[in-house]
Amino acid sequence: MIKLNDIVVKFGDFTALHSINVHVKEGEFFTFLGPSGCGKTTTLRTLTGFIEPVSGTVEVKGRDITHVPIEERNIGIVFQSYALFPTMTVYDNIAFGLKVKKLKKAEIDKKVRDIAKKVELSDEQLGKAVTQLSGGQQQRVAIARALVTGPAIICMDEPLSNLDAKLRVQLRNELKKMQRDFGITTIYVTHDQEEALTLSDRIAVFNSGVIEQIGTPNEVYNHSETEFVCNFIGDINRLSPELAGQLAGVDPRCHNYIRLERVRVGGQPREKDLCLEGRVESLEYYGLYIKYTIALGCQTVKVIEKNDGVNIYEPGQAVTVLLNPRDVMSYEEVAAK
Repeated sequence: MIKLNDIVVKFGDFTALHSINVHVKEGEFFTFLGPSGCGKTTTLRTLTGFIEPVSGTVEVKGRDITHVPIEERNIGIVFQSYALFPTMTVYDNIAFGLKVKKLKKAEIDKKVRDIAKKVELSDEQLGKAVTQLSGGQQQRVAIARALVTGPAIICMDEPLSNLDAKLRVQLRNELKKMQRDFGITTIYVTHDQEEALTLSDRIAVFNSGVIEQIGTPNEVYNHSETEFVCNFIGDINRLSPELAGQLAGVDPRCHNYIRLERVRVGGQPREKDLCLEGRVESLEYYGLYIKYTIALGCQTVKVIEKNDGVNIYEPGQAVTVLLNPRDVMSYEEVAAK
């Protein structure tokens, strides 16, 4: 569906993207994930036509669109700021692209009302100025405006970042449902790992203008290909050489990591489990789960345990900690450039 082939982007002497290669399947929800300044938005802007690469090609359905103008790419865009027209009604914001295409008034009206219904905007809201709507409602307007022209692809650049935490979670679920209902190929940009893991079919993890890994949420989380991905996705414990050396088959000379939920407190040991005595230093109560900081003989580890409302360990309490070598992700030390 979408192919970015050896894309290089430069701003003066600065190389923003180094030979980016991405293949997005039709109907896929594909996320560009990474910290600020890593190149994810630059890649999106190259796909949509706002930036022209120094080298490489952009293909959609086998057609080279590298030098095709933005308005001819048939790509819907939802910006971080929504970029809505504040002096226009919700109806006119959604209808804008259709009017540019010079569709008949009756056809515009049908398309606007159909798409408004799909994104749960009422007839009453269509008549309001966008400034009268909440952040979540404005986001729906931006999505409706992007979808109403029937694009082959929709691109979203951090569309939830301006919303409060509760609304972000709510709209995240709605976004995924809408994408499935429409079946539209979606490129999504975010720095939020949880957002990426929740929404995506596949994720490209960016770092300093290169892609470190492309994979499913499970692959990038549980089978991180590089040390950067391992550290960037979720919380993690780095094992000291002393502790790593006690785990069967784990090389203590490598950089070794284990996810918080893979460290177990108490319970029946499994084959190859390392059992260590520890002491609870502190706990953080999150409701569904509890995060413990536990001091072992050679280091401190963080552990996430499901909150059953009964087995809650208190600071100072002695506990048995279990680690299994199969849960460890290891990376050879990379020489400094």
